[in-house]
Amino acid sequence: MLKSCCIYGTGLLSILVLIAGIAMVLAHVFLNALNSRIETEMVLENGTEAFAVWQDPPAPVYMQFYFFNLTNPEEMLKGERPAVTEVGPYTYREYRPMESVTFTDNGTKVAAVNPKTYVFEPNMSRGLEDDLIRTVNIPAMVVMERFKDHSFISRIISDLMTAGGMTLFVTRPVAELLWGYEDPLLKELHLIDPLLDDYFGLFYKMNGTNDGEYVFLTGKQNYQDFARVDLWKGQSSLNWWSSDECNMINGTNGASFHPVITKTERLYMFSSDLCRSLYATFDSEVRVSGIPAYRFVPPSEVFANMTVNPDNAGFCVGGNCLGSGLLNVSVCKEGAPIIMSSPHFYQADENYVQDVFGMRPKKEDHQTAIDINPLTGLVLRAAKRLQVNVFVEKLPVFSQTENVKTLVFPVMYLNESVLIDPDSARKLSALLAKASVVINIPFIVISLGIILGVVFMALLCCLRTPESTTAERQPLLTSKLSGE
Repeated sequence: MLKSCCIYGTGLLSILVLIAGIAMVLAHVFLNALNSRIETEMVLENGTEAFAVWQDPPAPVYMQFYFFNLTNPEEMLKGERPAVTEVGPYTYREYRPMESVTFTDNGTKVAAVNPKTYVFEPNMSRGLEDDLIRTVNIPAMVVMERFKDHSFISRIISDLMTAGGMTLFVTRPVAELLWGYEDPLLKELHLIDPLLDDYFGLFYKMNGTNDGEYVFLTGKQNYQDFARVDLWKGQSSLNWWSSDECNMINGTNGASFHPVITKTERLYMFSSDLCRSLYATFDSEVRVSGIPAYRFVPPSEVFANMTVNPDNAGFCVGGNCLGSGLLNVSVCKEGAPIIMSSPHFYQADENYVQDVFGMRPKKEDHQTAIDINPLTGLVLRAAKRLQVNVFVEKLPVFSQTENVKTLVFPVMYLNESVLIDPDSARKLSALLAKASVVINIPFIVISLGIILGVVFMALLCCLRTPESTTAERQPLLTSKLSGE
């Protein structure tokens, strides 16, 4: 009787354990508990790992610049399409710690500035900072565009350019094109308008400086608000675009994201370089340094023309609506005819690619992508790729434009990239290993239930096997003793 009770007790226990394990799987008990703990700990406050990574990212950030060197300036002035060759990269190490950090509103918000400093890395570059690049004379294009409807001023500027030997093109070292040089035309105009800066550079006054004060949400009240931009330069929205939707400041600054990310959500980011917010959607599952990650990329509709995506109607400025894949940022670049796109006009209308000989868009090299660990929201690898273009057109009042064809001319593109450092990768791998054990506890319980069930069946079989009688245990043959 005692033996039977033990055996059937084992069977009952196996059933209970199996039910408990299956219930935990269906209810996501341990997964929800893990997510809840991660959501609670991922907060921007002193003493947390999340705050330390946000304030001073340990992973090195590199900025690569690729220039398009114009090879047929004379032919371009006659109306032929420009031919360019890509040169670079010219690589800089980027340092971007958060400074002037101040917590407000009971720790629910944090204000900070994010200065960026660039240091040239010759060993990671294909060329030196004194390499000469021929490109469109952007200061001249800016001035001509600004005064094209003022005939008297236009003639004066045209004569100044002719007397000074200034043309539609300029040849300058990489360092000057990036960080600034004294432009002869701007210098002349500076005498007339002292407020006009006589220096120009694509990143002029952007080395060692910040792009304004940010106010971030810490995630203390809602984990999905982790590092989300609440204010920029004291404003909760922009004022450059013609619709409230396009002027919205959404998401983080692209360096941090909230934990527990799903494949179905949109990740919003605000980019001061693009003067707008944008979003990325799930693309694929990848592994970075052995760590699982979700790859998010901006879909083509983010930069689509208003005919494709009506939500982008607010980005049409000055009645000039460009095709898909381009963004006219002249409204936030002091009127300069600057147009942003992906490198080599990737995902842009085909006519922009065909207008310039040398454009070869390729997804692997020219797509912006962010690889994020979905549990922690940490960025494992990212590549932000943007191209700076200038709008070129024939202006009859300026002889310098001659018969140039109206087009979008590519000047350079950048690749701002980051890869998780080995030390951080080891820490994250250890954390994920512990998390994996916690998540798999229900399956361990189910396995234990199965083992108990197997033991029960084995014991049951032994219980039902009849025992042999005394007669059955007697030998079939007996031998007589020799003395009988």
